Amino acid sequence: MYNFLLPDAYVNSVYEITPERLHELGIQGIITDLDNTLVEWDRADATEEIIAWFAQLQDAGIHVIIVSNNNEERVKHFATPLGIPYIHRAKKPLGSAYYAGLLKLRLRRDKVAMVGDQLLTDIFGGKRQKLYTFLVRPVAESDGVVTLFNRFIERRIFNDLKRKGITTWEEK
Repeated sequence: MYNFLLPDAYVNSVYEITPERLHELGIQGIITDLDNTLVEWDRADATEEIIAWFAQLQDAGIHVIIVSNNNEERVKHFATPLGIPYIHRAKKPLGSAYYAGLLKLRLRRDKVAMVGDQLLTDIFGGKRQKLYTFLVRPVAESDGVVTLFNRFIERRIFNDLKRKGITTWEEK
């Protein structure tokens, strides 16, 4: 029942997604969410740690694109100084932004991972596109208004998974 909502891997932060781990999986590119995946939803700029993580990936030949449901001003302000391509107003989990991301990365689906903090947008959309998916523990405890509804649904799903004996990072 939850096949499209179960990520391939749970991580506490993007820093657990190393170039070595990606290479072991045959991953050459990442489509990543922005808000509460890379930085807090209300933080405008990248942290030094995120800048270093992107540099690590780039040095290892891993290509990255940011795909966000947020507006262009928000995503452009974050991505442009880092030289990272982006897609704004992505309408995740719909497939068009993922497809556009694959085209910009110039990689096949089996060579790309989706990294995000939400089951209903990032993971669901990534799984529908047959991407490897990483569910990241949200960076911030708080969320924007739109995301609050998704979090409510996620809590119900996590509780149901727990009752079924399926482990998530909620239990780690």
